[in-house]
Amino acid sequence: MLGATLAQLRSEGLLKKPVSGKHVSVKEAVLPFSRFPEVDTALGPEMRSTGEVMGIDSTFGRAFVKAEIAAGTELPTSGMVFLSLNDRDKPSGLVVAKRLRELGLGIVATSGTADYLQRFGHPVDRVVGKVSETAAKRNTLPDDAVELIKRGEIAFVINTPQGRGGRSDGEAIRKAANIFRVSSVTTINAALAAVQGLFEQQEHPLEVKSLQEYHQQ
Repeated sequence: MLGATLAQLRSEGLLKKPVSGKHVSVKEAVLPFSRFPEVDTALGPEMRSTGEVMGIDSTFGRAFVKAEIAAGTELPTSGMVFLSLNDRDKPSGLVVAKRLRELGLGIVATSGTADYLQRFGHPVDRVVGKVSETAAKRNTLPDDAVELIKRGEIAFVINTPQGRGGRSDGEAIRKAANIFRVSSVTTINAALAAVQGLFEQQEHPLEVKSLQEYHQQ
């Protein structure tokens, strides 16, 4: 666009050489779900972003936390986390559950996720019924995740979409989280990044540096 190649611009001094500093940059899309409380926050192929932000730090986890903060997603440092995973994501969910415990966070889960975690030595604090089940069917599990979110008992939601029944449950949970301003993630990769970032933040509080410091200018 400028009528020259990148190599020519560098030789002319208009572009500086790539920075070799030891830092990581994470770019995050800003999604305006707060303006549309009845919209499912599960991501699809359509474009919903209204902007982008970036977090920079010495590690991926810390940069991810900064990017989430800039995008308006508050990651919890205390309270209960609701965990509901599809079968494909449950093995990775073991890592998430382990890290949540190390962070001192409680875990609430649906029966399927709770049974899986229990099988591998990661019991949850509370098991809730499915949203799609009636109170009579739930029997000993009168509460569901939507009710707990409404009552302010959930600080963070990790919900990865499942099959038809699970999808309708998940949609209700994600919408409730959106309406009541509870941060949520809908992929296991985002959940892993979130707990890694929180763990690294706990070890060493976040710091602010200027772009000039990162680029050694």
